Amino acid sequence: MTVNHKLSPVVLALLLMLSPAAGGQSGQHSFALGDEEFLLDGEPFRIISGEMHPGRIPVEYWKHRIQMARAMGCNTISAYLFWNHHEATEGIYDFHTANRDISRFITTAAEEGMWVIIRPGPYVCAEWEFGGIPPYLLRNPELRIRCMDPHYMKAAERYISRLADVLRPHLITNGGRVLMVQIENEYGSYGNDRNYMKALKEIWEKSGIDVPFFTGDGPTPYMLEAGTLPGCAVGLDSGSSEKDFELARSMNPGVPVFSSETYPGWLTHWGEDWARPDTAALMREVKFLMDNRKSFNFYVIHGGTNFGFTAGANSGGKGYEPDLTSYDYDAPIDEQGRATPKYMALRKLIGSYLPKKTGLPPIPEAIPAMSFSETELLPLTSIWDNMPAPVKSVQPRPFEMYGQDYGFMLYSTRLIGHKGGRLNVIDLHDYATVFLDGRYIGTLDRRLGINTIDLPRGENRYPLLEIFVEGMGRINFAHAMIDRKGITDRVTLNGMTLMNWEVYGYPMDEGFISGLKPAVTSGDKPGIFFRGTFDLETTADTFIDMTNFTKGFVWVNGHNLGRYWEIGPQTRLYCPAPWLKTGENEIIIFDMHRTTPGSVRGFPSMY
Repeated sequence: MTVNHKLSPVVLALLLMLSPAAGGQSGQHSFALGDEEFLLDGEPFRIISGEMHPGRIPVEYWKHRIQMARAMGCNTISAYLFWNHHEATEGIYDFHTANRDISRFITTAAEEGMWVIIRPGPYVCAEWEFGGIPPYLLRNPELRIRCMDPHYMKAAERYISRLADVLRPHLITNGGRVLMVQIENEYGSYGNDRNYMKALKEIWEKSGIDVPFFTGDGPTPYMLEAGTLPGCAVGLDSGSSEKDFELARSMNPGVPVFSSETYPGWLTHWGEDWARPDTAALMREVKFLMDNRKSFNFYVIHGGTNFGFTAGANSGGKGYEPDLTSYDYDAPIDEQGRATPKYMALRKLIGSYLPKKTGLPPIPEAIPAMSFSETELLPLTSIWDNMPAPVKSVQPRPFEMYGQDYGFMLYSTRLIGHKGGRLNVIDLHDYATVFLDGRYIGTLDRRLGINTIDLPRGENRYPLLEIFVEGMGRINFAHAMIDRKGITDRVTLNGMTLMNWEVYGYPMDEGFISGLKPAVTSGDKPGIFFRGTFDLETTADTFIDMTNFTKGFVWVNGHNLGRYWEIGPQTRLYCPAPWLKTGENEIIIFDMHRTTPGSVRGFPSMY
């Protein structure tokens, strides 16, 4: 389009977004880093970006969510890509199925007239399991991450080269819509190996990625010194004042600075109240960015859902803090894709910078949502009726050392010597139920720092001790990220180290769940799978209420909706319409505690 040099970069960015010529892959454009501004086709360009993650959104809803971002005033979509989502098994990559189809995501954004920023890791944080790093790497006991460790770098380079093959056709230099690629993420909060950052950039360049790069760090001197690279744009997490931008320019001059994570919401952990950041403060910050012609990215404009085992965890001053299944994030577009009051306020604010008689696109119609009636679930089988072949271990080891990345593991041994007393599971990751001679004794919980329990004296000559361990989300930020699951050290009874274990793996993956053997359970030993069906005349999104159950996972028609836990604050799990069908739908629940039948209901919203 013809550029009017009298228009400000703010207006130009919005007009470019609204122009029909911006849609699709048509037309050759250029994007470059100026001394202070981004340059699109040689002219100053203002990025107004909304972040969303294809791995957290059903592929069927990508178009709707992108349209929602555009209607709020964004001209760009920013996307984290999760390495472990695309390489779940070492050396096997999936960039083409369901919500792993990155080409389809970028093409969908292009068809909606949006530019794209890619944030591919290898580490991303994002409250995602292990920050996106594949847990198969943890099978190496000497692993060091986010540095020049040869084992880590070999895997990272392989991932980058494979992903680069997918991204190259979509780069702006090849007529596509990808403007920039991020180098790592918030590295200055973790380490100071600038050789590592340079090496990642060189791998991308060697792989044919020739668009500009950027970094993203908090606005402090030490973070920016350790995390930025010469010649790369500086992202600030967040850039909320002129002082932040001045600091970044002084630390890495000659490149644009932008707010790579402007936070309209925040994350929530299990056992906390829902995060509800101050909207008034957000509006002031966005007004500052708009008034001062700053480029910025809403992190996140739409959060989506941590389906399956993908939710991460933090390890701050409160200890281990696992994240919810919902990644609603109190974002402008909620988990189900609806416009919130925050969305409407931001749309009004951003739209006010458009020229008169120019408006934003209409807000897309909401995705339908529904309720369904109470459905009774009856015991189907138990973990005790589906025990795999055991692996013998002198001492218990973490999941990863048995080749299992997610799910649960049963550790079993006979008590010789001490037959009761103080049981200590040293460095439990993360939650366990304890049994003696088949009798439930109690729970252990890393989140609460509970790793000991009193065992009554067993009545048998050699009492059977069973510890059933759930591996929750791996830590995704800062210095405790080497977070192997299960019993990561040893077990003692009255100070005596217990030896000679049998270990049973329960990955709870698709193959395991589909292969469950129905059985008549005794009903008094926790570890039960429940099953029920509900009939639908039509399909729509729904939220399944789990208040009648305690702690576990839910599968609907084979899809793992994620974790529920009675401690809240989340009590309903999001089930998207594409995972439902007219007629009979199957729901399977695994609960670590409940032993009697229970019921669920569907609701049209989270609350």
